[in-house]
Amino acid sequence: MSQQYSKTEWQTDQVQISVVVPFFNEAESLPILHERITGALEAEGASFEVIFINDGSTDDSEKAIQKIQAADPRIRLLAFRRNFGKSAALSAAFQVTKGDIVITMDADLQDDPKELPRLIARIHGGADVVSGWKQVRNDPVDKTLPSKLFNATVNKAFGLELNDHNCGFKAYRAEALKELNLYGELHRFIPALLHARGFKIEQIPVEHHARQFGKSKFGAERLIKGALDLMTVWLTTRYGARPLHMFGGAGIIFGGLGAVILTYLSVLWLLGFGPIGDRPLLLFGMLLALFGSQLVGVGLLGELILSRTIDERDKYALRRDAAAKEL
Repeated sequence: MSQQYSKTEWQTDQVQISVVVPFFNEAESLPILHERITGALEAEGASFEVIFINDGSTDDSEKAIQKIQAADPRIRLLAFRRNFGKSAALSAAFQVTKGDIVITMDADLQDDPKELPRLIARIHGGADVVSGWKQVRNDPVDKTLPSKLFNATVNKAFGLELNDHNCGFKAYRAEALKELNLYGELHRFIPALLHARGFKIEQIPVEHHARQFGKSKFGAERLIKGALDLMTVWLTTRYGARPLHMFGGAGIIFGGLGAVILTYLSVLWLLGFGPIGDRPLLLFGMLLALFGSQLVGVGLLGELILSRTIDERDKYALRRDAAAKEL
């Protein structure tokens, strides 16, 4: 077991590392995970805290953490009133972390805490985000195949080459987390969101273990949610501050095509090549022109709303080390 710390002694230390662990019905895993995390970080000689987030567990998970917390003041507990999801759990924890480096990991013992020093070292080496890569993955095919498709799609959409976006084992420089606004299922896209803000993303292979207790909390429905969230992230990261570029650009293409069709039919009518009112092409051209004008209108409306609501932090991401030197 890890050594005991008095509360007075611990409060005088500055926290260097924050480990964030969301959990949902993982009562058997939590004591083992706590011992492994503290053992790995004590060996590094770093001051740390471990924040456990109870995402509406219905078993004895929270009691297990409360028992651990009574003996180890480095442990902090956040508890949701019901299951709000992983994005909400991470977002809540990120608001209260004290460490300069924040590490997230799952509570099911599939992530190995012995990888913590390697993740920390890469942050010290200059990375803003270090994502784990389950190179040898101990999961069933119904999880691994959809994950490969998801990774390929996200990489293509954002120009970010990561082998495992879904891996929950990640390390962050604390300043990077200030750029995030997590909700829904956006935790899967944290590297993509931060990449779009200009942060340096790296990955390292990490050991992945088979689940020891319980069962996976994810089902096939996450494919649909992932596809919808992918569209959300793609839109907000690329066009969140310039909606007219997306809607207006598409509107000009569709509207221009419609205008070409209508011009062509008008020329035929002027040259006397029969009536054009019964041609399907006329209706198609009118629909394209109308659809294109509507898209431009939506883009203009978006720009109008944005001009009244955009926040300074939405425009750019400032390197805080450079800003500190400037001041």
